[in-house]
Amino acid sequence: MIVVTGATGNVGRRLVETLAAAGEEVTAVARRISAADVPAGVRPVRADLTEPAGLGPVFAGADRVFLLTSGDFMAAGGDVADIVATAREFGVRRIVLLSSQGVGSGRHAPSFEEAVEKSGLKWTVLRPGGFASNAFQWAQSIRADRVVAAPFGDVALPVIDPFDIADVAAAVLRESGHEGKTYVLTGPEPVSPRQQAAALGAALGEPVRFVELTEDEARTEMSRFMPPAVVDATLAILGAPTADEQRVDPAVERVLGRRARTFGEWAARNAVAFE
Repeated sequence: MIVVTGATGNVGRRLVETLAAAGEEVTAVARRISAADVPAGVRPVRADLTEPAGLGPVFAGADRVFLLTSGDFMAAGGDVADIVATAREFGVRRIVLLSSQGVGSGRHAPSFEEAVEKSGLKWTVLRPGGFASNAFQWAQSIRADRVVAAPFGDVALPVIDPFDIADVAAAVLRESGHEGKTYVLTGPEPVSPRQQAAALGAALGEPVRFVELTEDEARTEMSRFMPPAVVDATLAILGAPTADEQRVDPAVERVLGRRARTFGEWAARNAVAFE
């Protein structure tokens, strides 16, 4: 059995559907989840990762776990080592951690990865870069005014489609040969905010205007829903990415045997959210 945490998010939902379609026995875990959120045959379980003592019934009978934590988990001081210890106690043998490209670049702390690597379990770490789905933050302004406002309009990063993250996770969970490996996951090409706005316009069939924010304007806007340290780190990546953060990594193609999806393909699939 495979346990998928964060099962109602952009990555987790796709992963649950993919594993279930492949005939795997799946337990889908989130703080708020019901049978309506998962395919037939998948067991939905409400659980809070910040309370690892209560996770025994979640992991009982499972041999593999996909571990995805949220910003709320980190803000609450959650400890991945406690989750991993509970999983091991209840018989889990293999864990796939959704980490961040920022660990490799030194922008984010490596503690979660270290906890998994020292767990005694077979492990694989996935380090995605920026998500294509971050563009949902523009949905309201696009619906109302056909406008995207963002800083650093011409700085391009190879954002990754969450479906590709989920597809890689499914392959890693089901196949051998991925143990002890870390995969950096990116899209197939760098794309700037200005280019993203154009791609969203193409998906909608009408122009979407791009307005470039100053760094101070962006900081003010982001501070409404992000803590200061996260705002600083995000602006640093968006405005002054390292060469590694701008590099297209071939891991998606190596694992899946096909190229990663483009931002334009993501936009076309999600156009209804911006109409």
